[in-house]
Amino acid sequence: MSALLDATPHVFQPGADTGPVILGLHGTGADERQGLELARLVAPGQPVLAPRGSVREGSAARWFRRHAEGVFDVDDVIARAADLADLVAEARSAYALDERVILAVGFSNGANMALATTLLHPAALPETIAFSARWPLGDRAPAADLAGTRITLLNGDADAMAPLADVERTVREAVARGADATSHVRPGGHG
Repeated sequence: MSALLDATPHVFQPGADTGPVILGLHGTGADERQGLELARLVAPGQPVLAPRGSVREGSAARWFRRHAEGVFDVDDVIARAADLADLVAEARSAYALDERVILAVGFSNGANMALATTLLHPAALPETIAFSARWPLGDRAPAADLAGTRITLLNGDADAMAPLADVERTVREAVARGADATSHVRPGGHG
């Protein structure tokens, strides 16, 4: 393996020889097992890479720091997105994933990390399905060219952690840069 992958608790589960490799990203307080289960629900039978976020908030694992609930440390989001892109590159080599598409599936904090990585490093993570996510970049702009990326957001209409205005902004910013981005809103809150 490699330095970053070796230092990151993770699970890799082999699967089908064709189709995407699923990157399962857990929410705050969970771990790689939640990422694995989420990936299995979305794409049963596909290979899964499920790492654990390296940031700690008390005893809870996260993907990036925040200043308060709903207030992201955007500099840390950007740095951690670069780390995740590097982790994906290392996993490609370590697990012989060749040129297979990596499809991120994340919940909450993991969904925000997946979005940030797709928005900033589209070559590393060209597809994301984000459950209960919001615009992760504050006042920062995503990559100029997102052509070829696909982003799907699934949110509750009463989710105070991921307001619909942020969901709409994510779609708008991504589409303006060439992404295929859509949102689906269901009744309910965060989860």
